[in-house]
Amino acid sequence: MRIAIISHLKHAIVEPFAGGLEMHTHLLATRLRARGHDVVLFASTRSDPATGLTAICDETALMATGVAEATDIAFFREHHAYLRLMSELRRGGFDIVHNNSLHYLPVAMADTLPMPMVTTLHTPPFCWLESGIRLCRAEATRFVAVSEAIRAMWSPIVPIDRVVANGIDLDRFPYRAVPDADPYLVWYGRIVPEKGLHLAIAAAQRVGLPLRIAGPISDPAYYAAQVAPHLGEAVRYVGHLDHAALSLLIGGARAFLCTPCWDEPYGLVVAEALACGTPVAAFARGAIPSLLDAGSGVLATPDDVDSLADAARRALHLDRSDSRARAVAICDAETMIDGYEALYEEMCAQHTGVQQPTPIWPALAASRSAPRSARAL
Repeated sequence: MRIAIISHLKHAIVEPFAGGLEMHTHLLATRLRARGHDVVLFASTRSDPATGLTAICDETALMATGVAEATDIAFFREHHAYLRLMSELRRGGFDIVHNNSLHYLPVAMADTLPMPMVTTLHTPPFCWLESGIRLCRAEATRFVAVSEAIRAMWSPIVPIDRVVANGIDLDRFPYRAVPDADPYLVWYGRIVPEKGLHLAIAAAQRVGLPLRIAGPISDPAYYAAQVAPHLGEAVRYVGHLDHAALSLLIGGARAFLCTPCWDEPYGLVVAEALACGTPVAAFARGAIPSLLDAGSGVLATPDDVDSLADAARRALHLDRSDSRARAVAICDAETMIDGYEALYEEMCAQHTGVQQPTPIWPALAASRSAPRSARAL
C-alpha cells in the first residue's frame, strides 16, 4: 500500500526521541516500510530519512509572509504547513492517510481528500483538536484510540472505531534478569510538571534508594525550581539518552517510578520498563492501570508520595521475569502494526471515492524498499 503518515511538527521524529509520540511515529513508519509498504512521513526537517521523510516545515527558518503580525510563530508555521500539505495530498496518489499529528487542520480538511484517512488519538480531548474533529464531515475518516481510557474520553465527542494499543520494539529494550549490583530507582521521560518528577524524587528519598533521572529538559524553569536543587549523589540527572544507553539504565534499576500528574493516555515508558524486566511503581492514572498486573507493578494513589514510596518498596520484591512476560503479552510493536494494517485494508476495501490523480511525488513509483531522503515540499 501507499501510505501517508502525518506527524506533528513540534519535535523531529529522530533519536533521541523527545517523547513517546515521536518514538511511536518513528516505529509506525519504519515497521510499515519493513513490511513492504511505500510510506511517506510528512514531518519536520530534521526527522530521520529512514522513515520515508518528506519535510513540510523547516525547524530553523520562519516563513517571511505575515510573521510580523503573528503573535504565535509556532502556531502560524504549523497552520500553513498543514494547510499546504492537505491541499497537496489530494494529488498525492496514496491509498490511505494516517494522521498522527494532533493538529486540527488534517481532520477538519479530511473531506477534501479522495482517499480515506485514519486519525490516532493520543491525548485526552483539548480545544483545538476537538474543534477540528467536530468540523470533520468526511465519511471515509475513522478514529482510533491508543487505550480504552482515551476511547472513553473521546467517545462523547466522536465515535471511536477501535483501540490499537501502542507498541514498542521489544528487541531494543532487552530483558535484564539481574539489575545492577548497586541498587537504584529510575525515572525517565520529558521533564515537565505534568510528568511529576518532583514527586518521584520525594518518594525515592522516603524509600532510601538513589534515583537516576533521564530525559529531555522540556521545561527549564520547572527543572531549575523543582529538580536541580535536589541533585547530588542520591539524585542524579544523567541526560537525554539514546535507545541503547536508556535501556541499560532502565534494565539496571530495581524499579521504575512513574508519576503522571494527568490522565496518561497510554504510558510507553511503562511498556519500556516492563520489557527490560524492571518492575513499576506508578500512580493509578489514565491507561496505566491497564498496563500493569499484580506480577509486574504496584499502583499508588495519584499525587500521594507516601503511597508511591510504599508501592516502590513492594515493587522491589516482584519477579523481573513477570515484568518481561507482561510486555511481551501486551506491548509488542508487531501487534500494533497488525492492527493498523487490518484497519487500512478494511478502510480501503470500503472506500468508493473518486479516481486519484497522477501522483505529484514521482518517488512513490520507485522501489518501496528504497530510503527516501528528506526534502522540503
